[in-house]
Amino acid sequence: MDRRTFLTGAVLGSAAIVGATTFGGTDPAAAFRRDTSEIAAGAIDPGFAEGRVTSNRNGVLGVRGSDQILHRILVTSATSLWKMDPIPVSQVAVGDGLYARGARLPDGTLAADAVWVNLVNVDADIAAISTARVDLSHNGHRIVAHVVKGKTAVTYRSEPASGDLSKLRVGHHVRVLGLWHPDTNEMSISTLHSMATS
Repeated sequence: MDRRTFLTGAVLGSAAIVGATTFGGTDPAAAFRRDTSEIAAGAIDPGFAEGRVTSNRNGVLGVRGSDQILHRILVTSATSLWKMDPIPVSQVAVGDGLYARGARLPDGTLAADAVWVNLVNVDADIAAISTARVDLSHNGHRIVAHVVKGKTAVTYRSEPASGDLSKLRVGHHVRVLGLWHPDTNEMSISTLHSMATS
């Protein structure tokens, strides 16, 4: 049974509720992976929504997409929510950005199996480094990326992830996955990927 069939059944009562970890929903990088094999070229993915939260009432999130489409996102006991850590729906705030994956119900609501709150994925160059932060240059803008003790991981090429930032250098090109601080130029680093070896 695929994820969409399972989740629709769970929400409509024909299947047991389980956590989205069954489908790998807690991995923040999964927000940017899409299975488009069943979607016609140029069509919108019906199982995906993104935008800014406009309301949070009784487990239903109102979201205005970047394309101005309004979404209703249903959060159930089967939904995994990520905001640097797993969170309850009560910690999703108006103004937060989000990505959600799930299954569309007959009324158009997206029943979410995974929601990533304030997730950002940035390709940038390192402009400055300290033990507490990495300043990034992205399309002519400065981003302050905070290191979160015990949470921030760094990967260098094919090496395993670690908390060691010592190989990073000003000028290195990196990809940073993390938690955006809404309406600022700041983020907290979840994972920083560097192709440099020294």
